[in-house]
Amino acid sequence: MNANRRPLSVTIIACLYIAVGCIGLVFHLREILATHALHYDGLAIEVTELVALVSGVFLLKGQNWARWLALAWIAFHVAISAFDPFPKLAIHGVFCAGIAWALFHPAARQYFRARPIAPPPAGA
Repeated sequence: MNANRRPLSVTIIACLYIAVGCIGLVFHLREILATHALHYDGLAIEVTELVALVSGVFLLKGQNWARWLALAWIAFHVAISAFDPFPKLAIHGVFCAGIAWALFHPAARQYFRARPIAPPPAGA
């Protein structure tokens, strides 16, 4: 596989993160605006959705830190779902395992490998 070619699994995960981030931002912002108050938990949820959006965008750009951020994001959801009924924890756990596989299998590792910095153009 060409080192610059993005694996389909990375594209899918990145698009899901972008969608979840955008939808979550709008949905939760509507809730905040409806109550006419910004509480710390509402702000924390918005930041969490923004993290998903940022990680998705930078996954598409091949930034290695973005896959770690994406994995941390879903791991965070696994951790907070530990306080919910077991089925929610199990679903988040399965998602976490699938995302980890998608972002760390050999083709994905090759895609996220640090790229050499291009030399400046001649005459610059």
